[in-house]
Amino acid sequence: MKTRITEMLGTKYPIIQGGMMWVGRAELVAAVSNAGAFGIITALTQPTPEHLVKEIERTRTLTDKPFGVNLTILPSAKPPPYEAYLDAILDNGIKVIETAGNNPKEFIAKAKARGVKIIHKCTAVRHALSAERNGVDAVSIDGMECAGHPGEDQIGCLVLFAIAAKKLKIPLVASGGIADGRTMAAALAMGIDGINMGTRFCVTKEAPIHDKIKQLLVDKSERDTLLIFRTLHNTGRVLKTSVSEEVVATENRPGGCEFKDIQHLVSGAKGREALESGDESKGLIWAGQTVGLIDDIPTCAELIDKMVRECRELLSAARDKVN
Repeated sequence: MKTRITEMLGTKYPIIQGGMMWVGRAELVAAVSNAGAFGIITALTQPTPEHLVKEIERTRTLTDKPFGVNLTILPSAKPPPYEAYLDAILDNGIKVIETAGNNPKEFIAKAKARGVKIIHKCTAVRHALSAERNGVDAVSIDGMECAGHPGEDQIGCLVLFAIAAKKLKIPLVASGGIADGRTMAAALAMGIDGINMGTRFCVTKEAPIHDKIKQLLVDKSERDTLLIFRTLHNTGRVLKTSVSEEVVATENRPGGCEFKDIQHLVSGAKGREALESGDESKGLIWAGQTVGLIDDIPTCAELIDKMVRECRELLSAARDKVN
């Protein structure tokens, strides 16, 4: 497959493994890249910039194929040393950065001065157009079905992808709502240059997640996610569990909710514990509605090969229907 994204990334297929907290580590990243797609290390999973350098080095022992690093920049009372993480990325030969959250112009300029490409994740077309004006090289746009933070507009993938493809000039990646060859074909048919998957790559042999959590994601349907933090205007999509149901119940109680009321339920450390222990009661499990499309736990190579084959077959069948 050849698109503007494969040319930019140097990959065989226009498939990107999105940056995921606690999940975007060397084993998964290398497996994705070795299979012809593009793996991404999650910078802030590493406790310090020095640890990130070691994770980049470790990934290079597992693959000689291209991979990138995600750096999500969010407002915080005690922000991590974002610029030090950026320097660690730039000083260690990474050629593509996936950014999310805020995208300071000075960070863009610093990266581009070093010849680094930036894929910026957005949840709205207006934000994508702003990122394009600010000089990013590609946009990854998240529909409402996605795991993580889908924004506050509540626009589904089909409409969002079509409008973005119509309005943006730079390469466009579809993120959210994609987990198989059928959804990949739909995105490409709309003029999208590539796809980004998070939840689907969590349910692979190489993902650093406990087997019980992987099986839980297989067993769930498209109806088994919840939107949390809606009353706090920071909407997030997670798997429906006893923890996330308690969060939603607390948010909806009479008199409202402050973040401190749910902080003990939603901390990142507890989410990591759930993923690594296999105990879903320990913390949040972030997942998109694509859990309804997932029914097995393949290797990354098996997943990508099957997706590409199905995508090609469906696009060919669609051409036959209209010819």
